Amino acid sequence: MADWIENLPEAARTYLDGKRLDEVECIVSDLPGIARGKAVPATKFVKQGYFHLPDSIFFQTITGGWGEAAGDGGFIERDMILKPDMSTATAAPWTGDWTLQVIHDAYDRDDNPIPFSPRNVLRRVVQLYRDKGWEPVVAPEMEFFLVARNIDPAHEIKPMMGRSGRPAAARQAYSMTAVDEFGPVIDDIYDFAEAQGFEIDGITQEGGAGQLEINLAHGDPIKLADEVFHFKRLIREAALRHDCFATFMAKPIANEPGSAMHIHHSILDIETGQNIFSGPQGGETDAFFHFIAGLQNHLPSAIAVIAPYVNSYRRYVKDHAAPINLSWGRDNRTTGIRIPLSGVSARRVENRLAGMDCNPYLGIAASLACGYLGLVEELRPDKQFKGDAYDGEEDIPRDLSRALDLFDEADALQAVLGEEFGRVYSIVKRTEYEEFLQVISPWEREHLLMNV
Repeated sequence: MADWIENLPEAARTYLDGKRLDEVECIVSDLPGIARGKAVPATKFVKQGYFHLPDSIFFQTITGGWGEAAGDGGFIERDMILKPDMSTATAAPWTGDWTLQVIHDAYDRDDNPIPFSPRNVLRRVVQLYRDKGWEPVVAPEMEFFLVARNIDPAHEIKPMMGRSGRPAAARQAYSMTAVDEFGPVIDDIYDFAEAQGFEIDGITQEGGAGQLEINLAHGDPIKLADEVFHFKRLIREAALRHDCFATFMAKPIANEPGSAMHIHHSILDIETGQNIFSGPQGGETDAFFHFIAGLQNHLPSAIAVIAPYVNSYRRYVKDHAAPINLSWGRDNRTTGIRIPLSGVSARRVENRLAGMDCNPYLGIAASLACGYLGLVEELRPDKQFKGDAYDGEEDIPRDLSRALDLFDEADALQAVLGEEFGRVYSIVKRTEYEEFLQVISPWEREHLLMNV
């Protein structure tokens, strides 16, 4: 056991210093981004090189239903082989004992990566970049709401009570006083993140009531997706300690802004380490414009991945802090594709369309896939948009059904993400949509019951 502990990442070793490790959570992300797996005693984990889960975890909908995605072999729930990636070993500091989490990768019995495992999808896209001599770099921004406990789905979601005893107020973007209202929750978020070895670049109050944003430092896409995957859980756990919920729904509260996962992208040349978006004299390169064109041309087909639920499309509201089109602009937060202010070496492209409700592996993979197609197709983007992009035309699908139609038709995008992933994802999402259509909403009962 001691030798095994010595080879853990530094933060995990620090967390366990002088302690006896009790348990290891062996986890993998399913399509929605929920951690699936099992907890085993530490003494057993040391002896096991892998464990099994049925492939059906990737056919499960967000409601617990099942998509008929098993293929020609039928729904026999084949065992996958889950192998630990020990570089992901990190604390679970909210537990009552000394516990580690370890993310696992999914393989079939012939040692082939399971093509619809989200982490494998992202790894596939990253490898396509590397095969071209490029190293993709991303920096995600995570928006979420702290809300009052909601145990009855029939009740509207309301902001949490702040430290002052008053409900969180809206339209207080960047207010330090507003951040202080959630101080105890934020303190636990910081403590949990430190124990897990995660670097937070900053926390700010966003425009919604009880809405916060956490920025992460840029880095390797797989590592950053792992961190967002972990962060969703640690933020929820921090909130529960203070009698509130953390939600990553795209649009949890009517008339409030939605929550996004903005993704910043830059690409390094593997040989030189230089940002390929900047030329020798510091100017913008063809690759920079090709990447933007890739987002403009292919993001409509990827919306079903970065906006994966019916609720996701409530976020795309004109003049409500979310983009409604694929215009690009410099330092312009009304555009779907923004070029932030930066130095030459840090030149990057920000995708503002992804919702915080997306699976981080799949959201980053889809965004990178669109940029990759732009680089290899060598197309040029539309003219830069100047002014308020909300005055422009809407050019993204406005509902999940249309988004899935575009996804199914997108041969080039699915070739990058993997055709088998595309097949399974579409089946599961259409099953979810059919489940949603069986629910009669309060709006329908209020306005149609006695009037039609």
